Amino acid sequence: MPLFSRQRWETRSKANTRQDDTALQPLPLLPLLLAWLSIGGQSFGGGSSTLFLIRRVIVEQRGWVSDDEVTKAWAICQIVPGINLLALTTLLGWRLSGAWGVVAALGGLLVPSVTLTIVATAIYRSMQHLNVIQAALRGIIPATIGLGILMSWQLAHPLLRSSRAENWQSLALSLGLLVGAALGVVMLRMPIVLVLGAAGLCGTFGYHWLSRNKPTGGV
Repeated sequence: MPLFSRQRWETRSKANTRQDDTALQPLPLLPLLLAWLSIGGQSFGGGSSTLFLIRRVIVEQRGWVSDDEVTKAWAICQIVPGINLLALTTLLGWRLSGAWGVVAALGGLLVPSVTLTIVATAIYRSMQHLNVIQAALRGIIPATIGLGILMSWQLAHPLLRSSRAENWQSLALSLGLLVGAALGVVMLRMPIVLVLGAAGLCGTFGYHWLSRNKPTGGV
């Protein structure tokens, strides 16, 4: 089964039933463009808020992909160089509507956000000396951190839920990789690419061992 499954636009069920790729049609470009324009126009607060909006619009509101699929796509985007959000946008656009879907997704995300960034920067440069502006920034920073924590939980929850559904060993391995990666970066100051590579190797051997020694009872 592919990472993503494009749903037939005309007969999309409420349960978001997946079908074979040969029977599926790309999504129309206009709804795709409008969805990404909505995301681009609301992407205040940085990468965490943008990722949160992508999940809300694409998963919760439109039902085009599942929570688990977004988590896996985001994991893929973490192991390639460049801007992860643009990579995720490209991947989602391609899976939903091919090459033109990439154009619609990237255009919808970038045009409003770049325009608003230019306008906000110009306004800030003319008003940055005001105390009220500095006070507002001090309030915004904790809010963006809170969004990052929320987004981390929303990405981790599908993984932990599916691991728990398998058995407690799978859940323990997922938690171990999660905590180990964080400690490797924070305490050992390991390069990100090395942390991701080590996690991939541990996951490969760990989940392969679990599949070969699958217990009869789950959690």
